[in-house]
Amino acid sequence: MTTTTAVPRPPAGRIRRPVGRRGRRVPFARALGPLLVLAVWQLAATTGALDPQTLAPPGEVAATGWELIRTGDLQQHLLVSLRRAATGLAFGVAAGLLLALAAGLSRIGEALLDGTVQLLRALPILALVPLAILWFGIGEQVKIVLVALGTFFPVYLNTHAALTGQDAHWAELAQTLRLRRLDYLTRIALPGAAPGFFTGLRMSVTISWLVLVVSEQINADSGIGYLMTEARTFGRTDVIVVGLVVYGLLGLLSDTLVRLLEGRVLSWRRTLS
Repeated sequence: MTTTTAVPRPPAGRIRRPVGRRGRRVPFARALGPLLVLAVWQLAATTGALDPQTLAPPGEVAATGWELIRTGDLQQHLLVSLRRAATGLAFGVAAGLLLALAAGLSRIGEALLDGTVQLLRALPILALVPLAILWFGIGEQVKIVLVALGTFFPVYLNTHAALTGQDAHWAELAQTLRLRRLDYLTRIALPGAAPGFFTGLRMSVTISWLVLVVSEQINADSGIGYLMTEARTFGRTDVIVVGLVVYGLLGLLSDTLVRLLEGRVLSWRRTLS
């Protein structure tokens, strides 16, 4: 004799959404926060609650930004900053990925590299500026080196954690199938570590702009950071805010590009996003 259990049905007229599914996203919903800040900023400037010498109003900042674009000064400094950030980011990401692979796939590599990297990670990047100036001078090299150092650690840490955190059953499967070292690397290790690598890459592209702000104040005669430093000398808060807006937009744009690349490369993943 078999017994059956009645499965309760949802009330009529109600459609249950599957667990884990997000609701429909509102277009440009992420812009609501910045727009609210902009509105409060403009209101404070209009009512006189905000001193223009402390922070220029949005209208003045927009006019200054347009003037810098019209004269070509903003584009000139922007290209210099882009070149420095891209060069430093390329060196930092490449070094972080290679050392993470060496430490994550080899016990000898982990013994030699991971402890040293963890020790260096505890040192503030900005505290290394005086030593970097002594080693590399005050030219372009020190700016690129500082950006490379700042972008190295997120890529290394996240990629190394993804490699060492992979399920041991994959390694056992590779041994059972007698996969060669190269096949294991390309078919199992790298695809499994790719999400961690992209997480580190997203952090690195943001950090590259943060480090660049400081590095472009070291005997620089061009770049967005230099433009802001020069504006500080003359009390031009409008130019300083323009520089901050440019840095923020560059960080948002670079993060968006990395997320698009991640979506294409990791299209095989099934995630909530």
